Amino acid sequence: MAEDNNKLHIRLHVYDTELPVTIVREEEEFYRNAAKLITETVNNYAQYFKGRKSDKELLYMALIDIALRYVKDKDRNDTTPYDDILAKITSELEDALGEKK
Repeated sequence: MAEDNNKLHIRLHVYDTELPVTIVREEEEFYRNAAKLITETVNNYAQYFKGRKSDKELLYMALIDIALRYVKDKDRNDTTPYDDILAKITSELEDALGEKK
């Protein structure tokens, strides 16, 4: 029953649509910001391409734009190269300290 208290039913305005969603209460701001980002991105594309592109194409263009930002950000925050370097340095330090004992 505690889980039901943590859920929240909201309506998100996304571009030209109202979407009813059930979310975790603590994530409401994230959902509202995501809906705002989608709406702003679609509106930007609509400003330039309305009448020349269908609404579906505008939505796909916005989807690609947002996904591209996400992928670039994820790649920029990839710590794998640093993890590899730290593992190598740690191994070398352990080997050097082991030789001194």
